[in-house]
Amino acid sequence: MEFKISSSSLLDWSGDILSLGFFADKTELTGDLAQLNAKLDGVIAELIEENDFKGKANTTVVARVGAKSPIRKVVLVGLGKQEDFCLNSVRMAAGAIARTTEKEKGKTLGIAFGIADYEGDVVAQMIVEGIILALHKDNRFKSEEQNDLKLTNIELLGLDASDGSIEKAKKITDGVILARELVNAPPNEINPVTLTQVVEDLATEYNLELKILEREECEKLGMGAFLGVAQASDIPPKFVHLIYKPQGTARRKLAIIGKGLTFDSGGLNLKVSGSGIETMKMDMGGAAATFGVARAIAQLQPDVEVHFISAITENMISGKAMHPGDILKASNGKTIEVNNTDAEGRLTLADALVYADKLGVDAMVDLATLTGACIVALGNDIAGLWTRDNRLAQDLQVASEGAGEKFWQMPMETDYFDIMKSAIADMKNTGSRAGGSITAALFLEQFVEKTPWVHLDVAGPVWAEKPNSINNEGGTGFAVRTLVNWVLN
Repeated sequence: MEFKISSSSLLDWSGDILSLGFFADKTELTGDLAQLNAKLDGVIAELIEENDFKGKANTTVVARVGAKSPIRKVVLVGLGKQEDFCLNSVRMAAGAIARTTEKEKGKTLGIAFGIADYEGDVVAQMIVEGIILALHKDNRFKSEEQNDLKLTNIELLGLDASDGSIEKAKKITDGVILARELVNAPPNEINPVTLTQVVEDLATEYNLELKILEREECEKLGMGAFLGVAQASDIPPKFVHLIYKPQGTARRKLAIIGKGLTFDSGGLNLKVSGSGIETMKMDMGGAAATFGVARAIAQLQPDVEVHFISAITENMISGKAMHPGDILKASNGKTIEVNNTDAEGRLTLADALVYADKLGVDAMVDLATLTGACIVALGNDIAGLWTRDNRLAQDLQVASEGAGEKFWQMPMETDYFDIMKSAIADMKNTGSRAGGSITAALFLEQFVEKTPWVHLDVAGPVWAEKPNSINNEGGTGFAVRTLVNWVLN
């Protein structure tokens, strides 16, 4: 697909499909829209009336234009209520247009939203992101090659924007799509070895620094929590540290740590059928997003040094598996009584956080498909955010608003840590069912000594059961856009 910023008026555009945006209950035709309606013999007014089109967010209606018109079809898209409108509204509306254009077999598309509240470059970026993400299909594992995409040219009409906004959108969506495809890939395709190979390819393609710690090196660093989870798998664990450094002086240094469980059986606390075990390929959604951010940042090249870290393993069952009741020692010397082998992600993150904490970065974020409790609390579309650093929380919230990804700050209720006290070790790896996402965050905090830190529980949003304007069923690439914005800001 080719995108083009065009100063052409919607009155002069010609092509297969022209898309026009309307706010809710503001479908009156004035100015250029009234002139276009007259030019098209009243098609737009008729389309609004016959379909009772109200401008509800992401709804579309389509009409064919007369044979003599330079436009084959008109698509109207709802932008929602004006008071609720935000940048993500543009992204979602563009996605809805793209999917409608695909159904209508359009090859050329013109988009005119007439939005004056945001800079043209930002609007253009949102439109391009929405179209690319909406039309992405992961058909890698189907037996027959499928290439249904007919759309080749998209013109963004009436925008005062630069081509740089298009390129920025492409680079960010590159990262989102990598994260989606990593999550979608089955566990016989993506395992600790093959995921590490993906990162090696990234390092080679973008000239990034890469350190890979094998099991023996992890043992020397005392990573007993990570290795305790890994010991049952026949596939060796990999501790991956990918580094982006700018050409000049970095104005700040950051770390992003992703949970990298390429498959989670639950261990000896085995997940049963119906518990979601069949989707546990997505338990590396945090690592997938981490490396998706790496791909985007490597192309955007900001003046920020970023460390991308993941302790990658499977959580399996064998004669070597850790037992409920085992005591593990993390690399900071703290001991953990394992009372549930299915609370394994926090064990791998424990050693990853200790490692990242020693890097001297200005701030670090971990993200993980950590708890079902977070889904119970916030549903499938909102991720949880925990930190004691309110400024860092605010920075991430601002980054998430532009990304169109929802986070809700949750309490760091210190007294809840008592639920995880152990009689024979420093702590247990789980507490009670109540407040489970909070106690998980408090557990992780035990492995952060000095660096400002945020924990993101993304268990719900990394996977979509139902598609929307820009996401298909399966991996969503959630948190890539937010963390790219966080790095760039």
